[in-house]
Amino acid sequence: MILENIGSIASYNPDSGKVEISDDSNIFVRDGKISEQAKGKSFDCAGGLVTPGFVDPHTHPVYVDAREDEIARRLAGASYEDIAADGGGINSSIRAVRDSSKNALINRVAKRMDVFLELGTTTIEAKSGYGLNTDSELKSLKVIDEVNKSHPIDMIPTFLGAHATPPEFKHNPEEYVDLICNEMIPAVAEQGIPIFCDVFCENGYFSADQSRRILTVAKENGMKLRMHADEFEDSGAAELAAEVEAISADHLMAISDAGIRAMQEQNVIATLLPGTTHFLGKEGYAPARKLIDEGITVALATDFNPGSCRINSMPYIISLAIDEMYMTVEEAFASATYHAAQSLVIGSNVGSIEIGKQADLIIWEVSALKDIPNRNKSLPIRAVIKRGKVFEVSR
Repeated sequence: MILENIGSIASYNPDSGKVEISDDSNIFVRDGKISEQAKGKSFDCAGGLVTPGFVDPHTHPVYVDAREDEIARRLAGASYEDIAADGGGINSSIRAVRDSSKNALINRVAKRMDVFLELGTTTIEAKSGYGLNTDSELKSLKVIDEVNKSHPIDMIPTFLGAHATPPEFKHNPEEYVDLICNEMIPAVAEQGIPIFCDVFCENGYFSADQSRRILTVAKENGMKLRMHADEFEDSGAAELAAEVEAISADHLMAISDAGIRAMQEQNVIATLLPGTTHFLGKEGYAPARKLIDEGITVALATDFNPGSCRINSMPYIISLAIDEMYMTVEEAFASATYHAAQSLVIGSNVGSIEIGKQADLIIWEVSALKDIPNRNKSLPIRAVIKRGKVFEVSR
């Protein structure tokens, strides 16, 4: 396939470390990859901008229904922590996932992936974490695996058994940590689906010591590591991410200077989730500007989930990153494509437009990169290309 009549191409260049704009007239696609030459049908880009597809490196899509009732409670003044303490939040999603069949979950997740694709996301990290017993976590990971095999979007699976302590272990959380380490992790490792293990390291969830134990066992069982870190308070999670050599530490609204130094020294990627801060009505966004200025690679993600962030649009996340975290358009765009791919250890295959990489592309109705955050609500996407297949966006 040949993409013709391109207005401009915007893509991060790993060699220069910058987003570069070029006026190349054509992009060639062969066998699902970007090629130097190709034959066959052409696609008229109508003078629009072409970019890589978005990579979303932090999502929670395996759930039954959204927790819409919590929105009203937050509007009435309840915090995320208050709702969780009353049995809402993650715990209310656990019951539904445990009771749901695998096929019912597959249908729901596949429909959610349809929307992500229309919004320009071509690769997504997908966590378990709403089952929180061995059978339901294995079921959730199987759901991710089966949707990944049947849906155009590439899904990178993450085991998040340490998302919260389920109700049956409320009075003995150490026993639940024992279950994760001694039963869950060996079972999911034998299943062979998850690439990553994640832990919600936060006061009220899993302490630094508990998280260290879980992540160490996961690493011994062949999984790469990532973390929910310092979302509500400085819990030392960023320092722990550096200690255990995690690929990414996510959230970081409450990261300390010591945490920043530790991450910088160990090249831990900071995956920031401004949609959650926005959705929860919090005031303190992650210090993106400081992280970047200290030499830390920053990725952006939606944190799409049933309660604390319903946002599934990476263009909207880019807009928040610019408006609330003072990132430049180019920085935010690089963080939503190439750096996001780096946080999933797939930057050699996706995240930028280069010969030999997967042909995951967005054809825009706008001609300039700066127009994307300015028009995020109308989403001027004409088509999404995934592995060389064109999906025209209908609105």
